[in-house]
Amino acid sequence: EEALLGSLLGDFVKGNPAGRFPPAVADAILFHRKIDSYSDSHLITRRSRDRISPLRRRFAGIIVDVCFDHFLCRHWRDFSPVDLKSFVGRVYSVLDKNRANLPERLRRILPHMIAENWLGSYIQLEGVGVALDRIAGRLSRGGAFKGAVAEIEANYEALEIDFLAFFPDLVAFCAERNRRWECSAGNEPAGWHAGELSGVWTGPPGGCSAATDREPTP
Repeated sequence: EEALLGSLLGDFVKGNPAGRFPPAVADAILFHRKIDSYSDSHLITRRSRDRISPLRRRFAGIIVDVCFDHFLCRHWRDFSPVDLKSFVGRVYSVLDKNRANLPERLRRILPHMIAENWLGSYIQLEGVGVALDRIAGRLSRGGAFKGAVAEIEANYEALEIDFLAFFPDLVAFCAERNRRWECSAGNEPAGWHAGELSGVWTGPPGGCSAATDREPTP
């Protein structure tokens, strides 16, 4: 639960989380940042961002990020044995249970997130459009960003192909990181286990001998 909470706080906590949160929460916040860096630099996500029109190209990272959330929902059963509705419910439960300790902005939007089922709504393009317009409303120059779901609609099949090529790489990246973390802690990985960040399987069984000293590359 602490690891899941930390992964959810990744977009809301700035600076070094060490000492400000329990170790498992802080570790997951830092892992969230590693996932963001890996995703942003991946060749496939770069290709996806290039698909966005010049009008909204400077917002391409946000558009692709939310678009891939949509495809993860659509293809959820390919990556997780946990039902999507059950997983989303667990996320809301963890956030609500820790409401008093959430960053102010997350604490403020949480009731709306739960009542309007923001996470579950990503499975429909209409929900993606609402999410993108909500982000546009927070940007100082978000006028051009409004209606950004049109970019996804115009490139839907190509972006879906990109996601299906990219996400297994991200799963493998998380699996490798988890193996190295468990080995550094002196714990032998115990076969298949669910990823704390997205509920996906993080990879096949592998002992500490499978760990490497560098991050996997695309």
